[in-house]
Amino acid sequence: MVKRSRTHSSVHSPSSHDTEKKHTLADALSASVLQKLKQTKEELEAEEARKKEELRKQEEERQRLEKKRLENDFQYLLENSNLDWRKFK
Repeated sequence: MVKRSRTHSSVHSPSSHDTEKKHTLADALSASVLQKLKQTKEELEAEEARKKEELRKQEEERQRLEKKRLENDFQYLLENSNLDWRKFK
């Protein structure tokens, strides 16, 4: 079996796409379309922030109501109270 040496006939030379400026999608879009996309992005981010804030408020309200319910539960208060009655003599 004869081993063939691999020869590369092409030498790496700078290709035309390396020297040209890279084109992006923003270059192909008109300014008005690009502005609409940016506005939509900002609106979506604002909506997401509003939803997160709403969820946070709901969670705080749920925790507040749970704490209020537990404070009215005698067994819970008894289990979580300081049982050192000598302090109160």
